Amino acid sequence: MKINKSYFIAGLLMLAIILWFLLHYFKPETFEGDDAANKAAASEQTLPSVVYRNARASLHERAFALYGRTEASREVNVKAQTAGIVVSAPATEGEAVKRGALLCRQDVDARQSVLDQANANLRSVNVDLAAARTLADKGYQSATRVTAIEAQLDGAKAAVTQAQIELDNVNIRAPFAGIWERRLAELGDYLAPGQACGLLVDLSPLIVRVDLTEGQLGLIKAGQDARIKLATGQDVMGKVRLIESKADPLTRTFSTEIAVDNADMSLKAGVTADVKLISGKVSAQQIPSQILTLNDQGLVGVRYLNKDDTVAFTAVETVDEDAGGIWVTGLPDKTRIIVKGQDYVSAGTLVEPILEGASQ
Repeated sequence: MKINKSYFIAGLLMLAIILWFLLHYFKPETFEGDDAANKAAASEQTLPSVVYRNARASLHERAFALYGRTEASREVNVKAQTAGIVVSAPATEGEAVKRGALLCRQDVDARQSVLDQANANLRSVNVDLAAARTLADKGYQSATRVTAIEAQLDGAKAAVTQAQIELDNVNIRAPFAGIWERRLAELGDYLAPGQACGLLVDLSPLIVRVDLTEGQLGLIKAGQDARIKLATGQDVMGKVRLIESKADPLTRTFSTEIAVDNADMSLKAGVTADVKLISGKVSAQQIPSQILTLNDQGLVGVRYLNKDDTVAFTAVETVDEDAGGIWVTGLPDKTRIIVKGQDYVSAGTLVEPILEGASQ
């Protein structure tokens, strides 16, 4: 039997309407409360997790980490005061010498003869003066003659003193105690007045020179303590003895001297030094240095958790550093600092907090 095409199409449309009706009115019933619970569960599953550590502030020394070099407190080229050939150099390079120690000696030449002549002239004037006074007492010599000879006596004494000084000038001596660092004149060298015999260095106290910034200037005073670690491995203590009143025009820093006791001369000049200048105590917290991060404004700081488990950010200032981490100011006195995951969340983000060391 032949089926009409129009009846066939109408039958298909009717079947489609019946199927839609069955699916729409007979689907499983849902409840509004169940839907909210499902949404909350899904939300909790999508929260980012971070690991936090409980931190509490305590008083800690504020320390400025600086870098410098050791220097001699003074050094001079010891120079000749008279002309002559070097005939002796008893001091050994590198030797510790006392003040007044003989470093170089020049030849005496005619200086001894000059002194002998001055002494002889002084004796002669003394004899003349004694005779003139005797004659004056008897009325045979005028008082003016005695006065003239007394003036000659003063001149003779001055000539003797000058000759003695000139004779002693051949002995070039240490003006202060120190290290005879380098001899510049060898035996046989001719030294004119002003030419150097050698270099004398004073290492007691030893000076460590550092530069303070404008911000540090108001927190450091003369007399404050400094902890110093030298590149040689030696750990020493020192005190600030001088802060220059004028800044370097190029760096805008203030050159600062720290004096270190070096009575045994065991510390050397020219050594690199790591310096910690101590400036009072502040309320600070110790944190791992690797958790420092930047916010959108480029400020260095730490991310931590608010009471509602949202992320907050605060800029911090480093005041010290040791084996346990860095000490910073700027955090709340008692807080939960984020130690893992801080780079993947931002301020205001709700997170799932996990205590450091707890099973995750």
